[in-house]
This record gives sequence, structure tokens and C-alpha cells, in this order.
Amino acid sequence: MLKMAQTAAAGLPDIEDIMENFSLLDDWDDRYRYVIELGRGLIPLSDAERSDTNKVQGCTSQVWLATAVQRSPDGPVLDFVGDSDAHIVRGLVAILLAMVSGRSASEILSADPVALFEKLGLREHLTPQRSNGFRSMVSRIKTDAQAALAGA
Repeated sequence: MLKMAQTAAAGLPDIEDIMENFSLLDDWDDRYRYVIELGRGLIPLSDAERSDTNKVQGCTSQVWLATAVQRSPDGPVLDFVGDSDAHIVRGLVAILLAMVSGRSASEILSADPVALFEKLGLREHLTPQRSNGFRSMVSRIKTDAQAALAGA
């Protein structure tokens, strides 16, 4: 049975549960359905958050990521919300947010979401455009984390 424990990252399962669930699903059709289901768990963005400023460049599909920075004694903590107009990409956004949202800027900068993406087997099973789009999302998140550290 798939684990669905919720995290602070927009009501998504935590990244460890996502990884475990992927390992339980042998068939790629089931994995695709799971990715789509993860995307359905994202909190919808407001019209204001669907701005050009939040739009991720380098994605074939439309993708928006909005970042909120909270100051803490240990450094800035970043929370993200995101969305896409494509079901699979929306699921990829959910996986990425489960990994980075609610984490410190330093943790985000040291994380390797692309390695996780490859570990889950997504790179081999998605189009090159979607893989490049995922890398663009990661780049945007790391840029936001660097900016939060610079402003700390």
C-alpha cells in the first residue's frame, strides 16, 4: 500500500514516502498515474501567483513557482508553491516541492534533485523536453535559495 503521510510542502507526501512508493510500483503506467496523482495534491495557485515573474523559463509546458522566504536564526527557510498546465509536469513539480519546500536555503543548495529524478528512473521514461524542464525548475529553486542567503 502506498504511503501518503503529509508534509508541510503543500500537503504532499514527504520525499522518502514518494521514493518508497515508486519502488513499490513496478509498472511505468502505474508510476505515471502516481506522478499525476501527486500533481493533483498541489495547492492551486492564485491568479497573482501565475505571473510572468513566477513563470519558469526553459520549460516546454507552462510552469510557475512562487517562493516565500522566512527568516530563522539558522538562516532563511524557503517555502514553494507551484503549478503547471501539464498533468505529468505538475506531478514533477510536486516531487520537487516535496524535496525542497520548507527547507533552509543551505539545505536546498546542497540537495541534488536531479540525482533523485534519475534515481526514480524519471529521466529514462520522460521526454528530453520534460527532463530539461525539470532541470530548469531546479535551477530556479537554487537561484531563489542563493538570493535568500545573499539577503540574509
